[in-house]
Amino acid sequence: MGEVTGAAGATDAEVRDGAARDGEAVSRFVERFAADMTEAGMQRMASRVFAALLADDDATMTSAELASELRISPAAVSGAIGYLTQVGMVGREREPGSRRDRYRLHHEIWYTTFAGRDRVMTRWEQTLREGARSLGEDTPAGLRLAETAEFFEFVQSEIVTMMERWNARQEARRRSEGPEAWAVVPAADR
Repeated sequence: MGEVTGAAGATDAEVRDGAARDGEAVSRFVERFAADMTEAGMQRMASRVFAALLADDDATMTSAELASELRISPAAVSGAIGYLTQVGMVGREREPGSRRDRYRLHHEIWYTTFAGRDRVMTRWEQTLREGARSLGEDTPAGLRLAETAEFFEFVQSEIVTMMERWNARQEARRRSEGPEAWAVVPAADR
């Protein structure tokens, strides 16, 4: 995201398909969605970086671009990227012929995130079942742990079914719109 100006004096990062983007509107979206994610438990800076990448047409930015866009320090970007990489929401790639890294949202980020939660819930369910046996399945605590384990088992089966329906829906959409509608074209090539 350089500082080359385009339509209506907007930077190239704000110009998409020949039209200028409202930078303030994008910023408001980023901050609002980041606040929603923070309220749900994600770290604040990680939420802001994730939302900025989500709002970028390419879903990719450098550390300097993120720092400039969000008006935060490179150290804050680094910490947020570290967290997002650790939880599998963002990947790091090297620009060809450069020493700069670009950070990119993973393809189908929400699908991947929910699919990853399945492993976590499996582990929780197993631990809860062991806990129920250890505490005694007929004690109030043991019953509570067993019921919680049943809940996770139920949620997992529903997630699997939901993901299958999502895949079928996406495949039908791809067939109806054609492959060119699903091609990801970098903003620089538009």
